[in-house]
Amino acid sequence: MHKVEDLKIWKKSIELTKSVYQLASGLPSDEKFGLKSQIKRCSVSIPSNIAEGAGRNSNKEFKYFLSIANGSSYELQTQLILLTELNLISKEKIQPVIEVCIEIQKMNYSFQKKL
Repeated sequence: MHKVEDLKIWKKSIELTKSVYQLASGLPSDEKFGLKSQIKRCSVSIPSNIAEGAGRNSNKEFKYFLSIANGSSYELQTQLILLTELNLISKEKIQPVIEVCIEIQKMNYSFQKKL
């Protein structure tokens, strides 16, 4: 088991989730059950799966949950791009969040290799 609060990837993904929630608050209310809801759910999924994996009994199980978190990060990245493509938010507001998302993907890949 790993102490989740000590994991840099988990801390970074918590910051990502907070950024996504801030972005979501600026989206139109008619997106409440569309992309707005979806980006919030998959952003929460990233640190949640990292935490669940950290609490498992083996590195193999941990890698499995890191893999799920990685999938959620790619899903989030795609949805953020869609927000700009649909002109719901500016690329300038989205780009820093996408960059953090990509950083987490790289951290995740490295962490899985390390385990």
